[in-house]
Amino acid sequence: MKSYTIHILRSMPSQGTVEGRYVGRAQSPLAESALPELLVLKREYLYPEAGFFCASPSIACVDTLRLLYPQADPEIVLELAECDFGKWENQTAAQLQDDPLFPLWLAGKADPPDGESGQVFFQRVTKGFQLLVQNLLSRGLTSSILVTHAGVLTALLAAYGLPQAPPQDWLCAPGFGYSLRITPSLWMRQPVMEVFQKIPTKQI
Repeated sequence: MKSYTIHILRSMPSQGTVEGRYVGRAQSPLAESALPELLVLKREYLYPEAGFFCASPSIACVDTLRLLYPQADPEIVLELAECDFGKWENQTAAQLQDDPLFPLWLAGKADPPDGESGQVFFQRVTKGFQLLVQNLLSRGLTSSILVTHAGVLTALLAAYGLPQAPPQDWLCAPGFGYSLRITPSLWMRQPVMEVFQKIPTKQI
């Protein structure tokens, strides 16, 4: 039975993230440390090959993909963008400490002003991923690479991954991720995917 493999990788951190900023829709380049770290990963680990490449719409995700796969001309999946932090975009925790909503948001009891709630974020990225899978199936693209944000990755695996696990259990380091197997007949009945391998694998 034909199956489809999606290798999902967490992007390297952006400069804003390293500085402790909430970077969602703002564009922030890869951190200065990202390139040497990726070169070490490419030397010590084996990244999977694929025939199709896609990424979330951030410089950090696209550049992570292109550094790992120089031949890639990635398709951008807008629905898999990071959370929209609204008025808190590009701010640090120190800058937000006097905002009465900020501690409530950290406790899961409020939303960023003019930003996305956790529920809206989850609904958006899962809908976007289902559209991506439908696209892969309709085009017969049996192997693909997706580079995205940590929050997107953990949300998708918590929603569809087998074995089932909460988002925090799927968290991985930048440059790492998982290989997912989708069987069309099963996916059409109930959207689930087998998480069968951590990636990349150590070079022998």
